[in-house]
Amino acid sequence: MLNLSRQARDTISRMVNPFKSRFGLPQKEQMVARAHPVDTTFSRIRPEDCLSIPVMDQGADDIACRDAQARGQYLARQERWDELSAEIEAADKGRDKTPGGMPVSDLLAYGARADVVNAVEHALGEGHTADSRPLIDGIMALEAVRMPYRNDPYIAGVVALAHIDIGWVWRGTGWENTLPPVNRQRWSAHFDRAAALLAPFNSTQLSSPFLAATSCAMLQGNCTDAITVANDYERLINLDPTDSRHFRALGNHMLPRWSGTYAALELEARRTASRTESIWGAGGYTWVYFDAISNDEQACAQVDVEFFLDGLHDIVETRPTQEMINLLASYCSVALSNGLGLCEQADLPRLQIAEAADWLVRDHLYELHPLIWAHAADGFDNNARITSASRFAARGRADALQIIADLFREEIDRGHKVTFTAEGPQLTHV
Repeated sequence: MLNLSRQARDTISRMVNPFKSRFGLPQKEQMVARAHPVDTTFSRIRPEDCLSIPVMDQGADDIACRDAQARGQYLARQERWDELSAEIEAADKGRDKTPGGMPVSDLLAYGARADVVNAVEHALGEGHTADSRPLIDGIMALEAVRMPYRNDPYIAGVVALAHIDIGWVWRGTGWENTLPPVNRQRWSAHFDRAAALLAPFNSTQLSSPFLAATSCAMLQGNCTDAITVANDYERLINLDPTDSRHFRALGNHMLPRWSGTYAALELEARRTASRTESIWGAGGYTWVYFDAISNDEQACAQVDVEFFLDGLHDIVETRPTQEMINLLASYCSVALSNGLGLCEQADLPRLQIAEAADWLVRDHLYELHPLIWAHAADGFDNNARITSASRFAARGRADALQIIADLFREEIDRGHKVTFTAEGPQLTHV
């Protein structure tokens, strides 16, 4: 039997139970479940009957993201490229963000290329061959649009991002050594073209995090050494240190599966935390490891848990929005559970970090954002296919309510209903 403390067994039970039916249980978790069975009385209680929390199916951030994407798509469809460029530039220079922290410039650019990228994704899904017109026409049309705007960095950025996205459609999310030769060739070709489009423009001179982020996104499709990658991300983060996505991308890129090493990951996490301490406190370290430890067992095994948890507290203090609280709580209780049981050395850090879900929910949560929780179950994979947005959100809502109910299990067992308010959770006897 596994040598785990009762607290650890409780944590595993809380993290795993809501996902048994959908994901199944690895062998290690089956052993823990047998050693620490679920209270069947509690399991018969529906979370909806014992929890009251506002559910934001469409929060302010969701609306702002959708509107910005729709604006970019509209301008591209109307071929109003001058306006598109001007709006991306204004948002980029102003560091404009949605309430959840998404750069408006990125959202406009995403909308502008969405039709082309979606068409390629659909064509590949339908089994079209590499030289078929549906896989070529859209990107060639964008390349033609760029010709009158050769000196416009923002139009070049949109076209480069389209090539990067299409490259990822060809690449997929599996290991590189499993790629068919034609997929590898197309992946490399699109990333090479993106690099050529960006080459004439200096993102630092233009003070453009939009272009710097595009350049960093391009690196994963090209053979690049860890030092070059780290330096490029340092320039990007210096341009916009308030955008946590840059930190997260750096950490993922420092994994050995891409351009880094585990030693480089730890070094860059500490360097980044030191450089951004005035903004994030210790949060820079946490952000760099955020996706790395949920995707890689060795990265999880080596993380400085105390530093990571200090960073969680500092992130909440810096940006205590409900979007952020939902992100962090779902990360601790859902995303980290995906790798539980795969590696003994990584399990203890996972469990220690997962415990933070308790204070995040009890001390800071008063709105539920189902889409964030649903994305957490997929490991925040941007390439995950969503066939039904309503079912996706419903899954996130159900998972979140079950996990929150588990956190308040003792209070609920004593006959209380938990009502979430801006002043904290309130208990009433029912």
